[in-house]
Amino acid sequence: WLRRFLTSKEQFHAYLRAEGEPGGQAGGGGKEEEVEKKKEEEEEVDNCQSEPPAKRIRSEDLGQDGESQEDGGAEKEPVERKRARGQNKSRPCMKPNHYEQSRLCPSVTQGCAEKCYFGPRCRFLHDIGEYMAAKPADLGHSCVLFETFGKCIYGVTCRFAQAHLGDGYRNVVNTDLAKQWEGKSLVRNNLSKDLQHQLRKRKFSFKKADEYLRGLAKPHRDGRKGGKATGCSAEEQEVSNCTTPQEGLGDSPECPVLPEQGEDPKPDALQSPGPKGGEEASSVKTVGPVTDEDIIKLRSCEKKKLEIQGKLYLAPLTTCGNLPFRRICKRFGADVTCGEMAVCTNLLQGQSSEWALLKRHHTEDIFGVQLEGAFPDTMTKCAELLNQTIEVDFVDINVGCPIDLVYKKGGGCALMTRSNKFEQIVRGMNLVLDVPLTVKIRTGVQEKINVAHKIIPKIREWGASMVTLHGRSREQRYTRGADWDYIAECAKIASPMPLFGNGDILSYEDANRAMQMGVSGIMIARQVPVGALIKPWLFTEIKEQRHWDISSSERFDILKDFTNYGLEHWGSDTQGVEKTRKFLLEWLSFLCRYIPVGLLECLPQKINERPPYYMGRDYLETLMASQNVDDWIKISEMLLGPVPTSFTFLPKHKANSYR
Repeated sequence: WLRRFLTSKEQFHAYLRAEGEPGGQAGGGGKEEEVEKKKEEEEEVDNCQSEPPAKRIRSEDLGQDGESQEDGGAEKEPVERKRARGQNKSRPCMKPNHYEQSRLCPSVTQGCAEKCYFGPRCRFLHDIGEYMAAKPADLGHSCVLFETFGKCIYGVTCRFAQAHLGDGYRNVVNTDLAKQWEGKSLVRNNLSKDLQHQLRKRKFSFKKADEYLRGLAKPHRDGRKGGKATGCSAEEQEVSNCTTPQEGLGDSPECPVLPEQGEDPKPDALQSPGPKGGEEASSVKTVGPVTDEDIIKLRSCEKKKLEIQGKLYLAPLTTCGNLPFRRICKRFGADVTCGEMAVCTNLLQGQSSEWALLKRHHTEDIFGVQLEGAFPDTMTKCAELLNQTIEVDFVDINVGCPIDLVYKKGGGCALMTRSNKFEQIVRGMNLVLDVPLTVKIRTGVQEKINVAHKIIPKIREWGASMVTLHGRSREQRYTRGADWDYIAECAKIASPMPLFGNGDILSYEDANRAMQMGVSGIMIARQVPVGALIKPWLFTEIKEQRHWDISSSERFDILKDFTNYGLEHWGSDTQGVEKTRKFLLEWLSFLCRYIPVGLLECLPQKINERPPYYMGRDYLETLMASQNVDDWIKISEMLLGPVPTSFTFLPKHKANSYR
């Protein structure tokens, strides 16, 4: 650290309160204010809505013995508190009716008020004048949707409506610009109403998955059912995959699928309707000429190859890895992108919020989705569902999620300890997919017991096209350095299957060292405290082989682009603006951990090293370094206008991943 930038907590916040005025660094007025500040800070910590506990600054770093001792004393009180980690559960949820009491009926917005979808039961406003009288003030003079596409579909409800409203609240359209975008699909993988209805009524046909699951339920010679058998031996599997067409739908009577533990035992759950009663569905038997039933399945050697060796892979990031954020990373040089982790059971139920995680922007040329599940029936059916309904280049299985909610249900990291179910999931998904299947794992579950080197050869045998290895165990989470020596060992074991390494890629030097370890490529994730979430321009640094001392104004422009992408994706009405604000604030909770290159004596910034309080080179740089929620909200107001009354925000992830 360059010492001239270091400061104390009190001076840091006093500077921000003074809006960057030089006089604000003195800290203001006396002991009474300091006592009030301490009380307020203690209350904020109790509410879990302020910044993390005070940062420790050694006296020799600051040259102020008194301040360092006071900080150390303040640290002694909360020693017994449980360490912040995981999610902020039961956090306040801002719903649309919390910030917009009177909402206009969608039929009016779309110009077909006479055909209201809700009929006489409609609770929305139909009078535009009444709505405009109560509508909050516009947030700006230009609408990104109107400027980009020539038309804003949100009409009078747009929070930037003055840019495209004519006489009588008529929505103005730029016909020349609108024609350029006519018929073009900007975002793919949307959930249609018809598909959602089929899923909710359980009328979707899972033909391939059902056949595979019936094979699992067939009894073995020793009388057991299920197990590791997949309907044919390993030799037969190899022959059928690479030399001969897949065998028919079976010659022996079929057995019903056994419900997995913890799942709904009701008949036909999440399955296509079959014969009622005790009758068994007869299999299709073929004799003589080859029919479509015999060759409908792709052989493994016919599948599309995943050619991403040496490319930069943006990891699937829960909450923050949304479509607007991926567009930012794509612009900075990410080659491969992946959607956020989607829960297979929610997808099978047709939940719109879960299907939104699968959406793909047209600029994402190599795109995959990541699925999480614990049982072969739901995972195989979900893979077949996605194979038929969306456009992706690969499907990834999440076997690395460490959170308790997933682990205790048998998903995520728990699959590494459930090899039988893990095998059934990988084989089943690989069977029903026409695109490559990849797997993301950790070194193991326990901190000092690595098991990935034992599992990787099995994953290759089961049919996966690629493995990504995060160099930490579940118990380590993000608080220890990634074990790249172990990743290099696993890369040799995985050959010829590609293995991507993940963990602690902080700069282009780290990326170069990682590639020398023998991995096929690197995945860049949250990488606390630096990475794609904290430093999305890391992709540019790696490709241009340089450290980028990015200015605060350039970083603010990135936030502007994110808000524009968010308004384009989530909408420019009040609901869309607040959803954009929510995801912006979630991202700012990570962005504040970035330390500008120009303030460091030694490059790069070290992993898991909590930075002390420092003054930036200007007010905006200092504001972006604040870990206080109120300062994040202030940044959001600079981009999206004032927050609604009674607005509250608490980040989803409370873990700061510092030792």
